[in-house]
Amino acid sequence: MSEQSVVSCDFERHADAILEIFNDAIVSSTALYEYQQRTRQFMAGWFDAKRAGGFPVIGIEDGTGTLLAFGSYGTFRAFPAFKYTVEHSVYVHKDHRGHGLGRAVMQELIAAARKNDVHAMIGGIDATNTGSIALHEQLGFRHVGTLPQVGFKFGRWLDLAFYQLLLDTPGHPIDG
Repeated sequence: MSEQSVVSCDFERHADAILEIFNDAIVSSTALYEYQQRTRQFMAGWFDAKRAGGFPVIGIEDGTGTLLAFGSYGTFRAFPAFKYTVEHSVYVHKDHRGHGLGRAVMQELIAAARKNDVHAMIGGIDATNTGSIALHEQLGFRHVGTLPQVGFKFGRWLDLAFYQLLLDTPGHPIDG
């Protein structure tokens, strides 16, 4: 396997590659509970929201600059008291799964969360996605609940499992 590097993704350089990965997940999996493929216009808004919220978009590129995997986090719930909690996601290009890229992205996201004084990371994972569940458990996430039959895709009901990692940050949380 070629040399790989961790990068901070931006719209100009990475939108098309991220769009390809997102759209593959939409049409071929239950990783995203969506029916319609995303557009380049959607990606512009997505990157704007990440930038405005101060949320990272972390990728892994090969030696030629091809994006192999990426992950990010964002607002968990839009209420002030949730300010120390984020919901994350990680995606690996279909041709590069099974090589530890998801783990590498997750480790970078966890480090970024600590740096940004996040206290709780939440992953909403389709309950049949055993690979993602195993990865989260290996990284110390705990199963904190499942919402049965909250999604419907591919002609069947989908259960959404929530996994949480509590961090030792922030050092001095405040109200307000």
